[in-house]
Amino acid sequence: MADQDPTFQIQRVYLKEASLEQPNSPAILLEQEQPSVDIQLGVESNPVAEGVFEICVTATVQTKIQDRTVFLVEAKQAGIFEIRNLPDDQMGPIMGIACPQIVYPYLRGNVADLIQRAGFPPVHLAEINFQAMFEQQQAQAAAEAAPKQ
Repeated sequence: MADQDPTFQIQRVYLKEASLEQPNSPAILLEQEQPSVDIQLGVESNPVAEGVFEICVTATVQTKIQDRTVFLVEAKQAGIFEIRNLPDDQMGPIMGIACPQIVYPYLRGNVADLIQRAGFPPVHLAEINFQAMFEQQQAQAAAEAAPKQ
């Protein structure tokens, strides 16, 4: 009977990918104008094995002065989670809310550290409400699946 107990365990959290580009350095570093900052986030999940999933949270941070890039950072933080014997209706929220909430603080730290090591003031990613993000994605998917009139 123990094999039927619900299981949720973190196997590992790791930095899967990170890149930093400063295409206009060193000239742009002498600019006095404040750069604009654009931050994009994404969440994806992939099955690894039976009951084992990789959840990735991706951040892209781009700063520009006018139309010239100051720096571009892309980072993907991942976690491997064992998730077994949960009802299907709970799998989406676990993989779309609970797992990203565990992985995201590591991503925030790595992005801030990478930017600071590049010689810039750290950019701190804001806290994210993954539940609201998940619900918005579900509503959007339902709207796209609805028959057009």
